Amino acid sequence: MKHLENKVALVTGGSRGMGAAIVKRLADAGANVVFTYVRSAVKAEQLARDVAQSTGRKVLPILADSASQEAVANAVDTVISQLGGIDILVNNAGIYGESPLEEQTPDQYDRIMDVNVRAVYIASVAAARHMTAGGRIISIGSNMADHVANRGATLYSMSKSALIGMTKGMARELGPKGITVNLVQPGPVDTDMNPADGAHAASQVARLALGHFGKAADIASLVAYLASPESGYITGTALTIDGGSNA
Repeated sequence: MKHLENKVALVTGGSRGMGAAIVKRLADAGANVVFTYVRSAVKAEQLARDVAQSTGRKVLPILADSASQEAVANAVDTVISQLGGIDILVNNAGIYGESPLEEQTPDQYDRIMDVNVRAVYIASVAAARHMTAGGRIISIGSNMADHVANRGATLYSMSKSALIGMTKGMARELGPKGITVNLVQPGPVDTDMNPADGAHAASQVARLALGHFGKAADIASLVAYLASPESGYITGTALTIDGGSNA
């Protein structure tokens, strides 16, 4: 069922992993999708061609570093100018880093907050200005906002916790316009950044009630639901999808 037929979506960080799965899932549901990438234009363009060919939708990659305030705002402008509007924003771009607390620097703080928090805020505000009733803003956080599983993750967990407050505040602001704002908090997901057979996988699996990593498609399915008309009464909420890691 094409429940997103002719909707326009922007997915930040959409060239690989969970982002690429989200791009595919939204296009499968009928949306025309623009996604941003930072590295490997060849891979981004190949993904766009493959998804466009398999779904018949418009799929456009654009180079935009989420660490740059100007690049994030320009990405939204590009969607508006090329596709005529925006109905769905998925703030997927994010970075992870670990280091002992006493070794962390202000530069590390700035980098992780710029990408994981400021970029989400800038893109959301820019997109909301063009959204009408039925608009959807969905951000990808982390289950580590609620449970810090290991040392060295203070900055990362703090940045993802900030998205909870941002989501709730924006839901209040945009509710009267009929726009919903929600947060998806994944746990361990099998991607090239955190493979299910990687060096740190065993310790993560040990915490999972289901005993295995999630798939990128699991996250994409939840995002597609939140982007759909069926989710219209859900807003201001963080939905954790982590295989029971935080149970």
